[in-house]
Amino acid sequence: MASLLMFVTLLHLITLAVLFIATMEKSWWVWDGTENSDLWYNCRFDNETEAWSCESSKETEWLQAVQVLMILSVVFSAISFLIFLGQLFTISKGGLFYLTGVCQAFAGLNAFTAALIYTLHNKEILQDSRELSSGHFGYCFYLAWVCVPLLLCSGVMYIHLRKRE
Repeated sequence: MASLLMFVTLLHLITLAVLFIATMEKSWWVWDGTENSDLWYNCRFDNETEAWSCESSKETEWLQAVQVLMILSVVFSAISFLIFLGQLFTISKGGLFYLTGVCQAFAGLNAFTAALIYTLHNKEILQDSRELSSGHFGYCFYLAWVCVPLLLCSGVMYIHLRKRE
């Protein structure tokens, strides 16, 4: 039981960290390594100053939806972890971690919806940027997709996890 509890807790913390990185880092779309775009900024590497210069992304409805859903995913995953810690000390023997699992699964659904919207509507989200055919999805986009099954699996594990002495 202790090893399962440690595994679920570690999985939750790793997933939360990866989800936070996917939300805040600057690599959802990349052009040739010298220009990239994320949920918040479009950045270009200036060879003269050898520094990144960033400007705010143009707000579109699709981009705002992705931003809100990714933030909600991080918030629900963090709340889920806090609820888990509270339930760990207050739930009676044999009790299930339903609320923790539901919050974690909801975080997974939010991340899924955000990544799906970005996949399907990246032309509208990146409308003022360079030609999309010369770019590709960045690592943060892939991290968001990796978080989806991890969040959903940990949510299901929490729902089936029983507290034992």
